[in-house]
Amino acid sequence: MTASTASLPVVRPSPKRHVSTTGLLMAVGSALAFSSSGPFIKPLLEAGWSVGAALIVRIGVAGLILSPALVVAIRRRPGFLRRHWPLIVGFGLTAVAGCQIFFFSAMQRMPVAVALLIQYLAPVMLVGLAWIRSRRAPSRLVLLGSVVAIVGLVLVVDISGAGFDLLGTLFALAAAVCVMAYFLISERAGDELPPVALAAGGLLVGAVFLGLLLIVGVMPFQAPAVSVELAGAQVPWFVPLLWVAAVATTLGYAFGVVAVPRIGSRVASFIGLSEVLFALGFAWLFLAEVPAPIQFVGGALILVGVVLVRADASSTGDPKGEAAIVPVVPAP
Repeated sequence: MTASTASLPVVRPSPKRHVSTTGLLMAVGSALAFSSSGPFIKPLLEAGWSVGAALIVRIGVAGLILSPALVVAIRRRPGFLRRHWPLIVGFGLTAVAGCQIFFFSAMQRMPVAVALLIQYLAPVMLVGLAWIRSRRAPSRLVLLGSVVAIVGLVLVVDISGAGFDLLGTLFALAAAVCVMAYFLISERAGDELPPVALAAGGLLVGAVFLGLLLIVGVMPFQAPAVSVELAGAQVPWFVPLLWVAAVATTLGYAFGVVAVPRIGSRVASFIGLSEVLFALGFAWLFLAEVPAPIQFVGGALILVGVVLVRADASSTGDPKGEAAIVPVVPAP
């Protein structure tokens, strides 16, 4: 009698849950890091710093801190820049420079809350893009989560009494498109294009582009040696700026580009809405700007929306929530 050649199924722990959980934590960490930028930059702008001066330091320092990852990728992968320069340049011009320039341009023509609201329509725009590309309607959970999250966002940013400005609205929409590009390009990162190398290259490209705008005078450069107030204490100008550059921006981009390939652009974009909630907390702690009760309600709705979108990804067996973007073709 010969032994049966039929192999028994071997049960191995799936790494998807671990990877997905790690990605979720990194996405939250990215939102937390990014959220501290506004409350720390705002006092500098009020003290006389120009937007261009603050941005060039913020982006340039972060790019230099992450640059070793780019150098390693270039040295270990022959032809790295030749193969990936379009994505790196595209990331730098959209996800880095474009987001900053268009958002601050919108902010100068309309209330910050309205500019934020329009920029953070990016998750819903990603759902719409997936709908158009796949010609498949999103699930009810995704649609419900999108509506709930946007209602929560409206309550958090408090746009009551805001006027309408066409050019400002167009700038804010352009910022939203750049946020979409951030998630879509980050999703392309992987073994061949290490996420942190993508972030480093994009930040350096963005810094060079902003530097050119400052040199030709498109954006003014003003960087007076001032002191600003944070958490009731007077600190020199370089304290908030170093925090924003070395911590908020560096960790925000590094965690974000690592998280997106693991959990997908759609889920990551909805988690990114939590940046607004964290920003409220930082403004409360460091600028004494106490949130209104309705903003706490809005924050809860944003979290509910994120949970619904994430639940759809889990229920469909698609940990990245991208089934609507790339149709699944059955195996022959």
